[in-house]
Order: sequence, then C-alpha cells, then structure tokens
Amino acid sequence: MAEDQSDVVTVERVIPAPPEKIFALLADPAQHQVIDGSGTVREAKGVPSQKLELGSTFGMHMKMGLPYSMESEVIEFEEGRRIAWQTRPPVGKQLGGGRIWRYELEPVDGGTRVRETWDISQEKSASKWLVGLGGSRKKAGDNMAKTLENIERIVTT
Repeated sequence: MAEDQSDVVTVERVIPAPPEKIFALLADPAQHQVIDGSGTVREAKGVPSQKLELGSTFGMHMKMGLPYSMESEVIEFEEGRRIAWQTRPPVGKQLGGGRIWRYELEPVDGGTRVRETWDISQEKSASKWLVGLGGSRKKAGDNMAKTLENIERIVTT
C-alpha cells in the first residue's frame, strides 16, 4: 500500500518475522545494498564498527546513470521499532540533499508491519525541484515496495 502526500511517500508490508530481526538488518548499512529495491545502492563506506544508533553517520556509493556518493546521519532511533537517516551529498550540502528515509516496525499478528517512508520535506530547494521531475514520487513508492519484498526474502530464508 502506498500513500503519496506531495513530499512524503509511505509503503508498508507485513513481514512474517520478529521486529528485532528486521531492525538488525536495517541498522547495518553494509546490508543496504542487498535490500535496496531501486538498484542504486552500490556499497557502504565509512560504516561504524557497531550497529547504528542516534547520531551515527555512514556513507554510500551510489549509481543512477553516473556514480555518486551520499552521506547519512541517523536522526531518529528507537531500538527495534524506528530508525531514520537523512542523506546529503558529501560536497555541496548547503545546496542539495536533506531527504529522509524512515523505517517503522510494529509487531502485529503474523509478524511485523514495516512502514518505509521517503520524505523530501527537508530537501534543499534546488534538489527538491529535481526530485519532483519524472515521476520520482511514484518511482520511490515502487522501489520501496521492492525493498520491503527484499527484506522479507532475506529475513524469512
């Protein structure tokens, strides 16, 4: 199910696994490439030696046509229930970036409801305009649905 409110797109899925198992996957940036439904995440860089926590930073090598890098900071954290990071380019932070990726986990009958949110409400003006071109919001929803499918496949096999 996808919800689109101009700057926010949310997708959710009930995954037949405990929230702790799913959260462990999300809190390990080295695993983000294998869960990524967009195909843009290449590899983590600068990953902390311990699991992510509030204030942790990490980087990602990305590729969408051309290679690029992003840096993220964990801005929301509740062990086993909620994690969010905000991404910015390593250079030109004042001009671009600010997108938030959020995961919320809720135990339900049959497993865990996982809600992924793509939030560009804090994206810088120039990059926010670019993000709005070419159906990015629908594409984000489709890619997040694939990400949740990937998470389910990984934690249930």
